[in-house]
Amino acid sequence: MTTGKMPTIVVVDDSPTSIGVYRISLQKLAVNFVSFPSPAAALPYLSKHSPDLLFLDIVMPGMDGLTFLKQLRSIPLQEQTPVIMVTSKDYMQDRGVAKQLGALDFMIKPIKFKEIRELVFKYAKIIPQEIS
Repeated sequence: MTTGKMPTIVVVDDSPTSIGVYRISLQKLAVNFVSFPSPAAALPYLSKHSPDLLFLDIVMPGMDGLTFLKQLRSIPLQEQTPVIMVTSKDYMQDRGVAKQLGALDFMIKPIKFKEIRELVFKYAKIIPQEIS
């Protein structure tokens, strides 16, 4: 990450409520927040931009998050993008597939403000500051 560059955090989740939780969790951090309601909506952006961290929901209508992650890894720009899988159904098989595709971590719904921020600090290499 280049010094002075504001990190970009991308969320792909079909739940407007979840998107809102991410937005509130990240609003006081110096990050660019970009969200998409589906993999299809995210694909054009992710074909041209490489985020510093991607939160990806597994259970979505149409294309699920694991299928999308596999497709994403075939895009040269996204081969090494740090990905956190998010799910309401914590299945070991999903964890195994996600790890094979390079997912760094898992977050179980319901998502929590503190957990989102901790993962952003850890993987997007943002230095924690006082959050009022």
